[in-house]
Amino acid sequence: MSNARKQLDFLNGVPELLILRLLSLRKMHGYQLVRAIADASGGALAFGEGCVYPILHRLADEGLLARSEESVRGRSRVVYHATAKGRQRLTETSTHWEKLTAAVRVVLEGDGREPAVA
Repeated sequence: MSNARKQLDFLNGVPELLILRLLSLRKMHGYQLVRAIADASGGALAFGEGCVYPILHRLADEGLLARSEESVRGRSRVVYHATAKGRQRLTETSTHWEKLTAAVRVVLEGDGREPAVA
């Protein structure tokens, strides 16, 4: 797989990264995650339930999240939290994200050199 394709795949993984981060801090159900992402980003990031729930199911199936049922305001809800394997994925993904954003920052802000043109 080309490096460009890996980077595109990674950008598509932003919701996963945010979900793993939030669920490493505390247990939440899907709608809480939707609200937490929107609130934490000042509304700049708004992933709907149709985006979040499939990711939750996939991450749980991969063993990155654990799920349990809890009563929330008298209703049974499935809540999720990151497993040790999920926290490891979060660390790896966060490191990759930092490298990628640093590279983008260099291109946007420039490093004082004229870009090479082929």
